[in-house]
Amino acid sequence: MTLIDTHTHLDGFSRAGSLDAVLVRAREAGVTEMVSIGTEGDDWALIRDLATTHPGVVHYSVGLHPCCVGENWAAEVAQIEAFWSDGEKPVALGECGLDRFHLPKDGMAKAERVFTWQRAAFKAQLVIAKRLGCPLVVHSRGAFVESVAMIDASGIDWTKVVFHCFSEGSVEMGELLKRGAHGSFTGVLTYKNAENVRAAMKIQGLGRLMLETDAPYLTPVPHRGKPNEPAFMRHTAEYAADMFGVGLAELAEVTTKTARAFFGI
Repeated sequence: MTLIDTHTHLDGFSRAGSLDAVLVRAREAGVTEMVSIGTEGDDWALIRDLATTHPGVVHYSVGLHPCCVGENWAAEVAQIEAFWSDGEKPVALGECGLDRFHLPKDGMAKAERVFTWQRAAFKAQLVIAKRLGCPLVVHSRGAFVESVAMIDASGIDWTKVVFHCFSEGSVEMGELLKRGAHGSFTGVLTYKNAENVRAAMKIQGLGRLMLETDAPYLTPVPHRGKPNEPAFMRHTAEYAADMFGVGLAELAEVTTKTARAFFGI
């Protein structure tokens, strides 16, 4: 059985010296491949090296996360495209997008300035993604309508877009489906208060489902409260299989096929 964690952050495990153990536990849980997601310039080369060292197991993406956007965002974004030029190439651009939830709380003017940088950085990355024709991993928190509007305006092929850690509801999922995009789902699915997320997953359907951990965040039940890791995605997969009324093996087969097709892996 193969499960693919389509969105995880391995840089922290690598820096802590625990990555080898994390990969062993993942394999034992049936999570045999994963996409390590880039968030800022400091981790891009590191995760490329992880993909090179663990071929066929670790894939990676390169992008500037909205919460990592500062006034020097343009210098960082200018480095992104070079990762497609030589060596182990990324399987996607991202994560990038908009995040109103984590804006500075110490003044409206400061928050708006940061959000202006976020919009500019997202727009620049959309231009790169369109030019490369690569998959796009979107982070959108508290800014779904604005994120969709910017992608619409960019002319990007929506079938290459995934809204990771989808935590909106049925209406928003309907907007993605209308455009041909995907939502991917985390351990939030297993949380008691996440009815809207479960409803959105059912509307998207098993045939388009992708799963992720977003490790070390959003740990699924029964490990909630502990740091997340790729092995724990099995719990999310079992929960989703239950919701769709299928066995874990079938869900793994379908979601793996979808992830491979989306990321080209």
